[in-house]
Amino acid sequence: MAETVTKIDYKDAHIPVIFETGNFVPIVSMQLVFTNAGHLSNIKDGQADLAAKLLNEGTKKDGAVGFAEKLDAHAIELGSHVGRESFVIELSALKSEFAYGVERLKELLKDPNFTQEALEQVKRQKLGWLKQKESDFDYIAGTTLRQILFKDTPLARPYNGTLKSVQGMTLEEIEYFVKTRLGYNNMIAVVGGDITFEEAQKYLDEILPLLPKVQTEPIESLRASDKNETKLVEKETQQAYIYFGAPFDYSYKEKEQYKAKIAEYLLGGAGFGSRLMEELRVKRGLTYGAYAALRRAKYASYLSGYLQTKLSTQDEAVELVRKVVSDFVDKGITQEELTAAKKFLVGSEPLRTETLSQRLSRAYNEYYYERPLGFSKEQLQKIESVTLEEINTFIRSHPELKDLSFAIVTKK
Repeated sequence: MAETVTKIDYKDAHIPVIFETGNFVPIVSMQLVFTNAGHLSNIKDGQADLAAKLLNEGTKKDGAVGFAEKLDAHAIELGSHVGRESFVIELSALKSEFAYGVERLKELLKDPNFTQEALEQVKRQKLGWLKQKESDFDYIAGTTLRQILFKDTPLARPYNGTLKSVQGMTLEEIEYFVKTRLGYNNMIAVVGGDITFEEAQKYLDEILPLLPKVQTEPIESLRASDKNETKLVEKETQQAYIYFGAPFDYSYKEKEQYKAKIAEYLLGGAGFGSRLMEELRVKRGLTYGAYAALRRAKYASYLSGYLQTKLSTQDEAVELVRKVVSDFVDKGITQEELTAAKKFLVGSEPLRTETLSQRLSRAYNEYYYERPLGFSKEQLQKIESVTLEEINTFIRSHPELKDLSFAIVTKK
């Protein structure tokens, strides 16, 4: 059965349910996705991430170990994680154990292990992770690039937290985040596997009363900086970590996403088939890999990319990235490149929809980004028929991609 989107009514809300049934394997999965509840909704840096980690510490009654033993005894996976835009609670189990899993999820929502002891445990883990990141030069360069591109916005903040913000996080702040971000009225359910829609609705009807109503605000759309800034971060490193980005004035709402997909693939997403890899690695041997993506999310649309090179070739690599992007925008692509991109993007499509999880994820994205179900398949058909003139007109219409800023971790 193909994916469907159905809305179920609860109080004053219409809860979207992304659903697909399939009995090839007797497994059921359910995701409760809370929109506008991710990193960008932090009141205090690291708040969303710590909230997710604390929800993974089981219930007050059983504790982290006791609750985990309950789940393990029935081969149930239940956990929370957070992204930039959303907070997700995910449950997966054999069909025969799924009802038991739902009962444990209800226990968790009623009696989360919001204790000082549990909070200190997740703090220690997070503080250790943050200390490790002090010597992770990719992390430093990537974080610095966001600060350049999105200065004075939530996207520029250290949404994973800092040593100071994590150490100072209180139990009350975590509880406040959960109570004001995880609500029935900002939830999208994603359910699939060996289950009927009626069964899925029954389980959701049991879960929804455990969630509050929350205030929801649309995600503010941000534009990346076009100031062509370069920031050097000096570290004891043996090579240069170069991260770069630019504005990309193309909304997630645009109907011709396939054109951006082709452009992204050929500029920096195709591995050895991309311009960046061809010019920086194949022709000049400056790096093992150079990559770029045209990110199109609700919060922002922008170009971002990265590479590593020797300290002695740092400046050469930066100038070459500028030239590659500039030539790409000014001159467009060749028919040979377009043919190769079409062949790969169309030919690899079955690999992107092999599993139930992949199909549900695609259906969720289509709904979340306000697109009709089947949008991705339509885009694939358009990739097959797009002409060289059409794609080059699209590429040339985005000169803002040349307004590159760089964040470089290097040695003094």
